[in-house]
Amino acid sequence: MLYHRFLIISLCIGFYQLLNAQKFENKPFTPTEVNTIIEADTSKEMRVLKITNYVDSVFLRTKSMLIKPDTQDIVLNHFIARLYKTVTHPNSLGVGIAAPQVGIPRKIIWVQRFDKEAFPFECYLNIDIVAYSDSTKLTTEGCLSIPDYRAVVERYDFVVIEYNKIDGSHHKETIYGFTAVIFQHEVDHLNGILYLDHLNDELYQQKQQKKRMELLNLVPK
Repeated sequence: MLYHRFLIISLCIGFYQLLNAQKFENKPFTPTEVNTIIEADTSKEMRVLKITNYVDSVFLRTKSMLIKPDTQDIVLNHFIARLYKTVTHPNSLGVGIAAPQVGIPRKIIWVQRFDKEAFPFECYLNIDIVAYSDSTKLTTEGCLSIPDYRAVVERYDFVVIEYNKIDGSHHKETIYGFTAVIFQHEVDHLNGILYLDHLNDELYQQKQQKKRMELLNLVPK
């Protein structure tokens, strides 16, 4: 019995290490992922995974793998276009989205750049946050994968990001303000982290207490 338990634990550790090793490699899309991507044209949004679905919730905890930038990759271009359609669709209207949110565990995100004129959406491949500010701030966040809920989250004031464009060029930027919050949120998705994981119990209790006090003040004396 002890041997069997040891064997199971060893197999689990080995599988975990294999997954961690794989996430650093440039992996092509699997046949299943290709089917998901090309099952509709670029005018159609993709299904957003929700934590209210158990299978989706487990998948959202998956760490994403690197993707090889290639302007000639038809499937990659198709996916990037459909991911953009998803985040800008009237059913979503998000300010950012990450590939794992539609079931594709690759390091690809779209972010709306509120720090640029006309607030354009931009796509980033293999993005990482390589430095953070010392200071933080509280922000109210929601998520396309966590419907009908918002919460106060502590985020860094600015971040330094490194990423690729689809043409393979490498870039480094310092991002400030609300746009920095979006980048932190979306990069979290690539690491299997949801904003709920950042919730501070004390802050949550303070917020609930404030709501209770506001309600009490509305009650006629």
